[in-house]
Amino acid sequence: MSSCSRVALVTGANKGIGFAITRDLCRKFSGDVVLTARDEARGKAALQQLQAEGLSARFHQLDIDDRHSIRALRDFLLKDYGGLNVLVNNAGIAFRMDDPTPFDIQAEMTLKTNFFATRNVCAELLPIMKPHGRVVNVSSMQGSKALENCSEDLQERFRCDTLTEADLVDLMKKFVEDTKNEVHEREGWPDSAYGVSKLGVTVLSRILARQLDEKRKADRILLNACCPGWVKTDMSRGQGSRTTEEGAETPVYLALLPPDATEPQGQLVCDKVVQTW
Repeated sequence: MSSCSRVALVTGANKGIGFAITRDLCRKFSGDVVLTARDEARGKAALQQLQAEGLSARFHQLDIDDRHSIRALRDFLLKDYGGLNVLVNNAGIAFRMDDPTPFDIQAEMTLKTNFFATRNVCAELLPIMKPHGRVVNVSSMQGSKALENCSEDLQERFRCDTLTEADLVDLMKKFVEDTKNEVHEREGWPDSAYGVSKLGVTVLSRILARQLDEKRKADRILLNACCPGWVKTDMSRGQGSRTTEEGAETPVYLALLPPDATEPQGQLVCDKVVQTW
């Protein structure tokens, strides 16, 4: 065990924004960087690409949809490092606009990965975050747009400062149920499963940051959500206006906030600027 070593970890890191974040952390983070991917062959190929650029990282398999996989990663981090310094939750999915999959199935699958699995990663890894740790949840301004397209009642609930994690989970489950019953629009939800999933990630980030301040104030762990912008990736079919390197800028900025920083905390950050909620 090299518990004196610092370690940063990125989920969904074998391509796109996740790979760009990992590459930038390899250059700027003082410690080991762990690249994770669901597919071991793709993860190791990404590792070789970094090595070819003269950068050093470690690989660990991680399927965020599998709780056992998350726990195996947690155990590896505890064994090799005694905890975790930086966590970037980047892994996520999005259906394409022209995908024929029924909307309720899209909603269930999108929320399963983007919200519930991201929450599971936080549940397993936040307890092992070291003092002055940094947690970055890659969200999207699509979440803010989804909020604006919710009913006034739902907007009020999502913006409520006393909303609990259990309340948020219930809301996310309700959205999926409402899509199955074909009443989601009537119940005040927008027509974007991706948007609702990222709305969930942003609100979860606010709640988790509040919990950290209540339970581990002295550790000064900062947890924020961010929007990388409209980036040229497989997810956008290469149509984004930004390169993956540009998309990585804000997540890396939040991951490397100095030890004495006290903010941002529990915010949504885009282009390194806190967004009004």
